[in-house]
Amino acid sequence: MLNEKLKNHHIILASGSPRRQAFFKNLELDFEVRLKPVKEEYPNRLTHFEISNYLAQLKALPFKDELKPDDILITSDTIVWHNDKALGKPRDEHEAFSILKSLSNQTHEVITSVCFTTTNYEKTLHNITKVTFKALSDAEIQYYINTYKPFDKAGAYGIQEWIGQIGVTKIEGSYFNVMGLPTHLVYKTLNNIADTA
Repeated sequence: MLNEKLKNHHIILASGSPRRQAFFKNLELDFEVRLKPVKEEYPNRLTHFEISNYLAQLKALPFKDELKPDDILITSDTIVWHNDKALGKPRDEHEAFSILKSLSNQTHEVITSVCFTTTNYEKTLHNITKVTFKALSDAEIQYYINTYKPFDKAGAYGIQEWIGQIGVTKIEGSYFNVMGLPTHLVYKTLNNIADTA
């Protein structure tokens, strides 16, 4: 349905995430994956969704000079926000354990920002989901890290994996946002772009 409306556009998904790529396939969209390296650093003054907005926009910068009039570039970033700080991807097993221990028996926020860029348009939106974990035992945390090696995931976990199934007791907001993409907002924004093109 949406794919038909976008038949005169070319969607570029600048993400190596298999989860985000699967979402676009599930939305029945034709798209190209195009990757460029970006140093994911942000100014210390930024906080909360400002961080993910900034990083999503930063990921779009290397593409801007090569976009064609029918291109829609989509870049995104997900952070976990807890105790007034951003939790990114863990560097090693020790950091992953420390992050998950801090999330145990607590509620945190998962924030995903998505930046839509064309030759004459840029729009960045974000979505926030609150996730509550039960009290996780050290053995559960260690088993998860050893088995699933969540070093490519913000907050050191994937909600769709074992730890989400046994540990998450409450979600307020979009489940798919926690997986890395607020699909309902992507669908709505792409519809809006198609309607105004």
